[in-house]
This record gives sequence, C-alpha cells and structure tokens, in this order.
Amino acid sequence: MRPQDPQSPARQIRRGNRGGAVASLSLAIAVSLAGCATKPTDPDALAEYNQTNDPLEPTNRTFYNVSTTLDRYTLKPVAKAYVWAVPAPVRTGAHNLLSNINSPVVFFNDVAEAKPRRAGDTFMRFVINSTVGVAGIFDVATGWGWPAHTASGNLTLGSWGIPQGPYLFVPLVGPSSFRGVAGTGIDIGVNPLNYVPRGYGLLTLNWSLYGLNIVDARAQVLDQLDAITKDALDPYATIRSLYRQHTQAELDALENDHRATVPNWYSDSSDQGQTHPPAVAAPAKPIPVRVRP
Repeated sequence: MRPQDPQSPARQIRRGNRGGAVASLSLAIAVSLAGCATKPTDPDALAEYNQTNDPLEPTNRTFYNVSTTLDRYTLKPVAKAYVWAVPAPVRTGAHNLLSNINSPVVFFNDVAEAKPRRAGDTFMRFVINSTVGVAGIFDVATGWGWPAHTASGNLTLGSWGIPQGPYLFVPLVGPSSFRGVAGTGIDIGVNPLNYVPRGYGLLTLNWSLYGLNIVDARAQVLDQLDAITKDALDPYATIRSLYRQHTQAELDALENDHRATVPNWYSDSSDQGQTHPPAVAAPAKPIPVRVRP
C-alpha cells in the first residue's frame, strides 16, 4: 500500500466532533491574532514574505513552538513507546484498519472530485479489505490491483479551483492552510461515524480509534521530524515548504489521472499485453530551504 506522506498531517484521518472543534477554534484564534503579523519594511524581505504566503507567520511560529514543546514531552514519548512495544506487523495492521475505516471519506471526495475510477477503486478496496482483509487489518486489495490513493476535502476544494490561501500552523495538528482547515471540516462532516447514535460502547470505541490514529500518525514520522529538527536551519520553514510541495504534488496527481470511466477490457489485438497506467504528476517545483552545513 502506498505509504501516507508524513509531512502532510492535514491529509491524516480527522475523526470525532471534538477534533472539528479543535480545528475550528484554532482557526478562529489565528484569525483573531492576524494583527500580530507585521510585514517587514525591507523590499527584499517583503518580497520573500509575500512569496511564502504566510501573513500570520509570527502567530504560526508561536503555535509551532508551543506544539513542538508539547510534542517533545507528551506525544513523541508515547509514539516511541508504541514503536518499541508493538511489533511492526501489528502496527501495520492497525494503520491499515484506520485507513479502511476512513474509506467512506475518501469515496465521498473521489466523487466530489469527479473521478469515478478513483471512487471505484476506493469502493473495491473497502469491500475486499473489509471482508478478505478482516475488517481492513490486511491490505489485500493492493495486491489484487486496487492500490491506495489520497483523497481529502483539501484536495477536493483544490480541484474546484479554490486556492490554498494563507499558511496556517494549527496547534496540536500541524501544517495546514485556510483551504486545508475547511477541507478538514468537510472530512469530519461526511464521516459516517459522526452520525451513529452515541452509546457508551461506541463512544469508547470512537475515542480509542481517535487516540490510536494520533499515535499511529506520530509514530510514522518519528525519524523524519527528528531529521528536520536536527539538520534544518529553520525547521518551521522546512515543514512549511514540504507541506506545500506535497499538497501540490497530490493535486497534480489527481488532475492528471485521466483514466476512462469504464476500463478498456476489449482492446485491439495490437494493445494486448500492454498496460496503460494513469499519468503521474510531475514533482512539485522545490522551494529552496536553508540547511545547516
């Protein structure tokens, strides 16, 4: 299965009404503190400031520093203990299970992005992995020709031509943008688990899944974030750059998936034995990042 990119926490599974409340509250705080973002007066610095599209940078950096401190003493130790105590096959199964549970959200966004073949892939993955894959613990569908792909409210809005907007660092969530926060709200709104009657057992299950998702997402990026913190001259700018490049690459891959709605099972004899994979997006143009020598 195609691994989830560690530098895009916004595309990770967002579950539960409390998660939506945190994202909405964080956005409200960022907007209310917009006055703290003072533009530089130097022309060169001003040009660079405008290019990054980060008018809330002082506030974002404050949120980044707070989140980094909280992560260092809470989530990171838990994630390291999870990796140490839980065997890799079990962690892989847990990750697959979480991805399978998120399939309805991916399917909705596939349809909203007007990509019926991708929606069909998601549907087949959900059916196969939920049955043969034992509730999604085993990713059987990838081996059978239905690999995983990314779909989210953020990408859906991007496919509709809505720009990312200013960069945001959402406390305890990670890098995002105005469009990314709105997309997270869409993902929460279309998640069927949020509309199931809330008994004690289901509430416990939902909180357990939510906690497992947080720990799983953090465990997936332990080495990457450690490398950024150690090697990057400005970790905040590095994460911002990686987030934007990854989001644009995902959007390019989505827009370049021009597969026919119905597979061409009755090809000409000259095409027999040939495969026609979907177009692959060109890598996003890299943004220069200063790194310590």
